Amino acid sequence: MSTEEQIERLRRLREEHEHAGSQRAVDKQHEAGKMTARERIDTLLDKGSFVEMDMFVRHRARGFGIEDRRPPGDAVITGWGTVDGRPIFVFAEDFTVFGGSLGEAVSEKICKVMDLAMKTGAPLVGLKDSGGARIQEGVFALDGYGRIFHRNVMASGVIPQISVIMGPCAGGAVYSPAITDFVYQVEGTSHLFITGPDVIKAVTGEDVTFDTLGGAHPHSSVSGVTHFVAADGRQALEEVRFLLSFLPQNNMEAPPFFTPTDRPDRMEEALTTIIPDSPNQPYDMTDLIELVVDDGQFYEAHHHFAPNLVVGFARLDGYSVGIVANNPAALAGTLDIDASVKGARFVRFCDAFNIPIVSFVDVPGFLPGVDQEHGGIIRHGAKLLYAYCEATVPRVTVITRKAYGGAYVVMNSRGVGADMAFAWPTAEIAVMGAQGAVNIIHRREITEAADPDAIRAQLISDYESAFSNPYVAAERGLIDEVIEPRETRHRLIQTLDVLRTKRVTLPPKKHGNIPL
Repeated sequence: MSTEEQIERLRRLREEHEHAGSQRAVDKQHEAGKMTARERIDTLLDKGSFVEMDMFVRHRARGFGIEDRRPPGDAVITGWGTVDGRPIFVFAEDFTVFGGSLGEAVSEKICKVMDLAMKTGAPLVGLKDSGGARIQEGVFALDGYGRIFHRNVMASGVIPQISVIMGPCAGGAVYSPAITDFVYQVEGTSHLFITGPDVIKAVTGEDVTFDTLGGAHPHSSVSGVTHFVAADGRQALEEVRFLLSFLPQNNMEAPPFFTPTDRPDRMEEALTTIIPDSPNQPYDMTDLIELVVDDGQFYEAHHHFAPNLVVGFARLDGYSVGIVANNPAALAGTLDIDASVKGARFVRFCDAFNIPIVSFVDVPGFLPGVDQEHGGIIRHGAKLLYAYCEATVPRVTVITRKAYGGAYVVMNSRGVGADMAFAWPTAEIAVMGAQGAVNIIHRREITEAADPDAIRAQLISDYESAFSNPYVAAERGLIDEVIEPRETRHRLIQTLDVLRTKRVTLPPKKHGNIPL
């Protein structure tokens, strides 16, 4: 065969691969409001940067009517490209080929791209749209999932891993996204579940829809599996690009720096009046955060899950920071089971990838209740405590109002290793609120008083004078400085600048035993 003929053969194979899915399957994908795998890759990556791998791989299955259908590339597209000029690796399950099902060849392609991502130290993005394990390949498909899961775990804390659920993701397949660092879901077209509605109906008799069971809403607000929800596939991929702008390529690098347009010494007068006069009146902590960070740009993660704790990414003087903050606008900012797990996961991610952590504290305590205690608030609250104690990145705390009891300690206090702790003049640092403390300390005195209400009011006033301020803690160095609210941005930037060279060595060990 001549060179020209060989080249022509190559071109035909490439053409066959690019149109592996039938036009009918492509049309159905579009009718469902979904992009094809190749369209998704083109949207995610910088224009013209995609380099494809393994486009000629074919499945080796026999029987069940698929031996005569062996499209090149099979049901996944893999390769690498750039996002804002920085390399990333990507795989996109192709629902137009065998419903995106995972067989041996598909898993080998995904494993190969994962291995390259780890070797080169670049983020991995998985675009999920699959009917699950390929039944015709049996145990070989299941083994393929196991190989992928193992690599997810090996890559955890080494490179950022992001999963974008753009179609079905069911059965054992859900565990790969669950191991990755961040999960996006597209409203209306994406579903995550272990067992589908038909199985649930057969076993429990319960009628449930795909959306109610595994849609973006239940997983973003109830289960906490999903971190970000997008209205459509294009928005999801644009947000992935934005998320990557805050993250380093791997655990050995610092996050990217962007030349700031916001002055580092900006005094924000609006912070002076953001705390209500009444200690029981709520305010939205995200408003406070946006007044402090560069250009008011805060990318919140897990927005719909455990809203009493806010987590997300921002920049201070051009440098990425992770924000963890109690939110008095939800459950008075108390820490509960979901908030503790949410915060612990985020703190550990930031620590793994060299992102400094800024904590804004306004917490009246842990949420009381039998359900919380029996649900394991002790064990789950300890996760957040463990995560902060373990973190070696720069850690700075700002107490804006309440900081009571064990919740004060857990929220990155000096005692658990904060590098610097600031407090506003409105900060109240105590074992508990004034009324509860007085009722315990002076129970007999109040009971025996001629006018219990008057003596109680006086004792509460005395307690507030003694403890409803940050100066007792500052006297002992548990608060490094009491600052004016308007100075917060400037002081954080100053502190993080000096902490940039922080070095901490943990005791030698294989790994700790976080109370999972």
